[in-house]
Amino acid sequence: MSAQDSITDLETINAPWNKTVTVQEVTYEGGMKMLRLRIKEGMRFTDLELDAATLKRLNGSLSDWLALNAEGS
Repeated sequence: MSAQDSITDLETINAPWNKTVTVQEVTYEGGMKMLRLRIKEGMRFTDLELDAATLKRLNGSLSDWLALNAEGS
């Protein structure tokens, strides 16, 4: 893993089943930026770092699911 120049917390979300999701912007040496989803479950952390192209696809899938399943929106 490359050394990181900076990590900026963008948002922290309390999710069902006592999980916490933190959205972070990670800037690596050379200026490359990724979006990190850090999921905390008890003492365990799962980090998922995504580039803009992957986030665009994921955003489409999440938006489609939300349109079909949103309650009270």
